[in-house]
Amino acid sequence: MASRQSGQNDAASRDRRVRARTIDTHAHWYPAEWLKLFERDGAAEGARLERKGSAYVIRTERITNSFDEEFVDLGLRIAGMDRQGVDVHALSLTTPMVNWATPAFGLALAQAYNDAAAAAHARHPDRFVGLAIAPMQATDLAVRELERAAKLPGIRGMYLATNINGTELDEKRYWDVYAKAEELGLPIFLHPVDTIGRERTTRYHLKNLLGNPYDTGMAAASLIFGGVLDAFPKLEVNLPHAGGAFPGLIGRLDHGTKVRPELKHMKRLPSEYLTRFTYDTIGHSDRINLDLIRLVGADRVLLGSDYCFDMGLVDPVGTIERLDALTEAERDLILGKTAARLLRLD
Repeated sequence: MASRQSGQNDAASRDRRVRARTIDTHAHWYPAEWLKLFERDGAAEGARLERKGSAYVIRTERITNSFDEEFVDLGLRIAGMDRQGVDVHALSLTTPMVNWATPAFGLALAQAYNDAAAAAHARHPDRFVGLAIAPMQATDLAVRELERAAKLPGIRGMYLATNINGTELDEKRYWDVYAKAEELGLPIFLHPVDTIGRERTTRYHLKNLLGNPYDTGMAAASLIFGGVLDAFPKLEVNLPHAGGAFPGLIGRLDHGTKVRPELKHMKRLPSEYLTRFTYDTIGHSDRINLDLIRLVGADRVLLGSDYCFDMGLVDPVGTIERLDALTEAERDLILGKTAARLLRLD
């Protein structure tokens, strides 16, 4: 009898968690309006969009990305979210973002995306919020666009590449953008685009498999060693793909800080910044995900899927539900409670 009662309690607990609001913070979208602008005016800047049936290929001088109609059509997306048990997507523009373009075209692309994300939220306020994009190749324009976008309905964060056309995120030219994001209460969600080691990661899909997590590690180290997190103590920054290379190399970063003259300016160890970041759940390993949660705390880990790339998670909610070592409260934080706070959805 006790065993049966325990089973009933477990089932009830699982049912309760399925009903809880789940928020996917790593969900990519190409608005049709953005694609039309890219196709129409991108050719003048060496870019093009190719389409065959439901398959798309987007190209700039350095960057290529392939995707299908599920990245574009909101109806297909909602059906996919329902299949996955996800209630809310924080919509984000993925590769190639807008930094590759001239400042004027980059601004136009950013405005098109941000307006479309706000419109998606207006049509489906319970299902979508937007992460604003800004033309970081011209930081004065980026600041102005963040100010504008923050007033749009449903814009709740900022999306930012892990490097800007080969420059690291601690460059002082970007600090006005960070100041504005902090002032506006917009958390920054990072994502790799044109990754480190390009010439050595052309085979075996290593640009994604290794380049993405390495570039995220570079971004995290730059923000720490370059003083960005100290200068902007209220700025929230999310690291994708379970933090990439950063959490697993934290001991090495700490040791280097203690012994290397290049880091003598540091007043704190990198490990003390672990909880200044949030992280998503795209670790592709139960052990990696659980280790991350134990390292930084469940309140610093957010549900993410990389929707709907093949390198993403087919069952993002199940990725957390099956971690038996977690408490129910920890699951609630990861599946949506912390994201709701950061994105002001409460």
